[in-house]
Amino acid sequence: MEPARPSNEVVRTYAPGTPERQSLKHSLEEMSSGSIEIPLRIGGRDLRTGNMASVVMPHNYRHVLATWHKAGAAEVAQAIRAATDAHPEWSNSKFEDRAAIFLRAADLLSTSWRDILNGATMLNQSKTVHQAEIDSACEMIDFLRFNVSFARQIYANQPLSPEGASNVMDYRPLEGFVYAVTPFNFTAIAGNLPSAPALMGNTVVWKCASSTVHSNFQLMRLFEKAGLPPGVINFVPGDAASISDVVLRHHDLAGIHFTGSTDVFQGMWKDVGANIASYKSYPRLVGETGGKDFIVAHASADVDVVVTAIIRGGFEYQGQKCSAASRVYLPDTTWTKIRDPLVATINDIKMGDVADFSNFMGAVIDAKAFRKISRYVDAARHSSEASILAGGTRDDSLGYFIRPTLIVTKDPAYSTMCEEIFGPVVTVYVYPESDWQSVLEIVDQTSPYALTGAVLASDRRAIDEACNVLRYAAGNLYINDKPTGAVVGQQPFGGSRASGTNDKAGSMLNLTRWVSARTIKETFNPSKDYRYPSMQIME
Repeated sequence: MEPARPSNEVVRTYAPGTPERQSLKHSLEEMSSGSIEIPLRIGGRDLRTGNMASVVMPHNYRHVLATWHKAGAAEVAQAIRAATDAHPEWSNSKFEDRAAIFLRAADLLSTSWRDILNGATMLNQSKTVHQAEIDSACEMIDFLRFNVSFARQIYANQPLSPEGASNVMDYRPLEGFVYAVTPFNFTAIAGNLPSAPALMGNTVVWKCASSTVHSNFQLMRLFEKAGLPPGVINFVPGDAASISDVVLRHHDLAGIHFTGSTDVFQGMWKDVGANIASYKSYPRLVGETGGKDFIVAHASADVDVVVTAIIRGGFEYQGQKCSAASRVYLPDTTWTKIRDPLVATINDIKMGDVADFSNFMGAVIDAKAFRKISRYVDAARHSSEASILAGGTRDDSLGYFIRPTLIVTKDPAYSTMCEEIFGPVVTVYVYPESDWQSVLEIVDQTSPYALTGAVLASDRRAIDEACNVLRYAAGNLYINDKPTGAVVGQQPFGGSRASGTNDKAGSMLNLTRWVSARTIKETFNPSKDYRYPSMQIME
């Protein structure tokens, strides 16, 4: 009997009076009461280098959540050896045994570990309770459960076997190790990038974002608690360039699973290309990179839907989602209706410490992000091509807080319409209602990225026109919804152009990248004469 497909984890509300609210509040207080020391995890063992760094709360950077040991070249080489040593046994293990580990991790995360991961994500990444719940709990659980289901479908996909022969597709793990490089903004992505290849029988060297070692270490602990054998995933946070320098030159590099900036991924691709003759096999390169995600509204769009899509799409998690809306195209007739209420709503958004569940926003991730975003806001303040209508202020006296900012421009090629900012800054370009078709061309041609986008309209013909013109402008397109919030198993996620290889995390497509198929034919009654009937000579 075929196992039932999983269902998506139910998002808890954390409303006043609910048991989950009280439990999580307690965990937050406990985590905030002290600081922990985080080692490397190589071959199932702690390793301390003495080269230390710290993780702070972005909304209170004076509070050190953890100090952690940085991996150097020697430790990276050791992690590669551990992955290589673990590969023979793990790659030949039964799929159901591997699957059981990750399904157990999902069950632990849905119960006793939920507060641990959510609390760590809230404090480490300054996520509100809702943003943490949909990320470090629900999406991570969904990745673990759905990936098992997707893998079963892959293994079940077998070739035809005619009478007298058997044909089998052996979905082998890659020969070598996989390098997982994970971002700060989603704990679930940080968990999926190493665990998806591992589920398919690969061993992994995992370098997480330096700003989120605390929450990512909790994931490593979760995997090991669920029974992950030593050396299957090796946790080596540290300086990205020094770690990659060792990994990308190694003979046994079999694949890269990456989420991060376009520039970094393109640099890694170049390095792999330069070293291509030295590898045992051609490494698989899977990357989800930048975005300059859009909302384009038709004159028929519901104005309340437009306002909600801008605010949720642009400002949830401080605009630090790869999918966050940052450029908006509105017809002049719609703009006159929504300008004042949109500005008023943005100015009313509450932000602050994420332990206060009434806040809609927290702080941006670190000082570097704070400075980068501030430069764009300051430039708009002094530009003749743009005006700041809401927000535009910041405060880094305690945490890295930037008010949600709304900019309006008359130039569709203005910098904040074209360049990735990765912060709570949304720019609106107002177009004449009659220019619908031409503005769709502008949306398509403005950005080198093609990750997410949203089309807001009631007119079906307008929706069809937008879907056609914008066919390659986004890997995830939303109609009458914000361009964020992809759900595993429902909206497989990824984009193309400068946004990545579009291998669709949250679907079977991603998992196929971590196997190298072998076809095996067995003949039951093999031929014993090399001659074919056509070769016979008539007497």
